[in-house]
Amino acid sequence: MVRVGLQVSANLENIDELQTNHPNYAFFVKVKCSNCGEVSEKWHDITEAERTQEDSRNPEGFNFYIKCKLCSRGNSIDIVEKSNATYTQDDSGTFKTIVVFDCRGVEPIEFSPRSGWIVRAADNGQQFEDVDLSEDDWVEYDQKNKNSIGVYEFASKFIKLKK
Repeated sequence: MVRVGLQVSANLENIDELQTNHPNYAFFVKVKCSNCGEVSEKWHDITEAERTQEDSRNPEGFNFYIKCKLCSRGNSIDIVEKSNATYTQDDSGTFKTIVVFDCRGVEPIEFSPRSGWIVRAADNGQQFEDVDLSEDDWVEYDQKNKNSIGVYEFASKFIKLKK
């Protein structure tokens, strides 16, 4: 089992917090089989609130289960409970781990942020829900504080974590 952290980086303008709609946020990832190296071409979604019962060896199920097309090995990923973190203004411009995946036989290699993010404007400003970061930039107007807010240069990467 390997633990992999999803790290994100963005420049935040007049924003206190950027976070996922945990535990219902769907992390869209492309994965690679650790056994044979096969990389999936399609995007797969992993949601902590959802479990699949694809394998009888684990009666609790998994957040994500896939059988490799090349080597037929059964692989799974679970989101580590309470590993979700908020990206804040203090983190702006740096990479921070926002979620940890417990990977067995498969690892995420690419992330697509899509919609489902929550943005809290600075100075007790508006809260925006279901924000779409698929374009890597997002701009809105905070009516409460009468200023523009934005998420710019969104980037992500996966890192292997020590246990």
